[in-house]
Parts: sequence; C-alpha cells; structure tokens
Amino acid sequence: MRPTLDELAARVLKLTAGRMGDRVIVGIAGVPGAGKSTLAEKLTTVLAERIGPEQVAHVPMDGFHLADVSLDRLGLRQRKGAPETFDALGYAALLKRLRESGDLVYAPGFERTIEQPIAGAIPVSPGARVVVTEGNYLLLGGDWDRAKEQLDEVWFCRTPEDLRLERLLARHVRFGKTPEFAAQWIEQTDQPNALLIEASSHRADLVVEMD
Repeated sequence: MRPTLDELAARVLKLTAGRMGDRVIVGIAGVPGAGKSTLAEKLTTVLAERIGPEQVAHVPMDGFHLADVSLDRLGLRQRKGAPETFDALGYAALLKRLRESGDLVYAPGFERTIEQPIAGAIPVSPGARVVVTEGNYLLLGGDWDRAKEQLDEVWFCRTPEDLRLERLLARHVRFGKTPEFAAQWIEQTDQPNALLIEASSHRADLVVEMD
C-alpha cells in the first residue's frame, strides 16, 4: 500500500476519535535504512499542522541502544544494532509510562555522531495526544511484545532493496565509517538483522511502501 502522508495522518487521527483524552501511540517498524525515521518525522510534522505541535511527539526506539560500555562488557560491540543490543524491556516500560502518565516525560534519544544513547533528550508534554515511535524490532516478538502491547497500531515501512542499501551505505559513511567498513558492516550485521525484521512484517497492521 502506498498511502499519502495525509491519508496516514487521517488514519492516526481516526484512532484518537472517542478516546476521551487517552493518548494514541503508533509504531513504525522496518529494516535498517527503510526510512522509518523519515516517515515518522514527516508524519509528526503533518499531525502537528493539523492538531498543534504540543499535541504530537516523536519518540524513536534508538534511545534504548545499550551504551558501548555495556556492549563491551557483554561482548556484543560487533553486533551493535541486533535485537540483543537494545534494552527492550526499558523501551516497553517507557511506552507504558507514556500510555499511563499525565506528567511530562523525558525519553532518551540517540546521537548518531557518537553512536550513543542520550538520556532525557526528548520531552513529551502531558498534553500530547499522539506519540509516534519507530524502530527495527517492534514486531519481533519475545520481550518486544511488551512494547507492542502499548501500541495502538504498528506499521511496517518497506523500501525498494537497492535504494535502501544505497541509503544505508551513505548513512554509515556520513557518520564516520569508511565505505569499505560500511559495506562490511551492512553485510555482516545489518543484513542478518534485516532478514529477521522482514520475517516479522506479517504482524503489522499496515505495510507502507516507500519510494
């Protein structure tokens, strides 16, 4: 399905109808480089135009990357980005708090220039009616189902493979990897993760085909 941003925003707003002030949380899953963050950012912008910027928040899953010091301790530094290199239950706990709390909530972010999570980087105001979250593993199952339980819908974002790999390589290079090391990282780390993520796509409420 290739819905427009306006159609996707309308789908989200339909979820808010009759909710008596309850917050709606929509997740966007997809393989590395599929365009999850871009879709989430554009959707958040359209929603903000419709209902006001204080009514919408974008909270990526990437803030729950384990820090390199933890990855080194666990021997997972070369697996960074794989499911076991995230705090899945911490992410689920944040989503539960966003679901239930009427207070200001600070979510962690992720700084790609240093490839580290940053605590307290994203404020979610008490009045936010819609939270858009995105990440690779929202549909994976296991511990990740704790997060999925807090989501009203989960969409799967899919991009043509050649374009996805081109963008993924460019992103790795932009943030400091050599082209050779980036290509090796994609083959040895990103692609095995991508196969795992793609296999979970049947659990999505909607598949969004990206250009």
